[in-house]
Amino acid sequence: MIKQRKFIVRFIVLVPLITILFTPMPLFSAELQPIKLNKPNLKQGSSMMDAFANRRSDREYSAKPLSEQDISDLLWAAYGINRDDGRRTAPTATNAQEIDLYLFNETGGYYYNAKDNVLEPRCEGDLRKLFANGQDFVLGAPVILLMVGDIEKLRGDDKDRKLRLACMGAGIVSQNINLFCASRGLATVPRAMMDDNAIRDILNLKEFQYPILNNPVGYRK
Repeated sequence: MIKQRKFIVRFIVLVPLITILFTPMPLFSAELQPIKLNKPNLKQGSSMMDAFANRRSDREYSAKPLSEQDISDLLWAAYGINRDDGRRTAPTATNAQEIDLYLFNETGGYYYNAKDNVLEPRCEGDLRKLFANGQDFVLGAPVILLMVGDIEKLRGDDKDRKLRLACMGAGIVSQNINLFCASRGLATVPRAMMDDNAIRDILNLKEFQYPILNNPVGYRK
């Protein structure tokens, strides 16, 4: 009887251990998944003249995350497709569409695939600090949009001219962001400061791809 009790006790102790050893363990962090965006809501926001009147550079942001709809509308306004032929809300030289738009938040960095209306993950982790460069107000923004110029998409052999065109394109996208935020009561400011080399590394950018501008975006504080 005593031996039987000892066996039962050992069995009770061993079963949980065996279960732990042979149960598949979850990964330390789940891989980021593509995010399907909502269709843009074209009926929200103030008039264009009101947006001009309300446009300003804001450096304080509410900690409240942006809603899925606001993110979808923001990206579409910045650089989305607004015609059946694939042309964008922002013009580019000879329709080269040399600007690539990325979104950074607390989970990682995402590429804006305007054709499929999807955010495609490119890197994991909160990397917003790479955009601060001593301006820590950036860390308070729930979202940072990055404009990258791919000059290989532009015609010709004059690298300086192509870089100027890419900078112009990035500026137009940034202005779209500014006016959208003004029309929706969101906070943003266009910036050129960032850790270019680190951003190149994490996004695996080629030598002809240039981080040009970024816009932190959030609700007004």
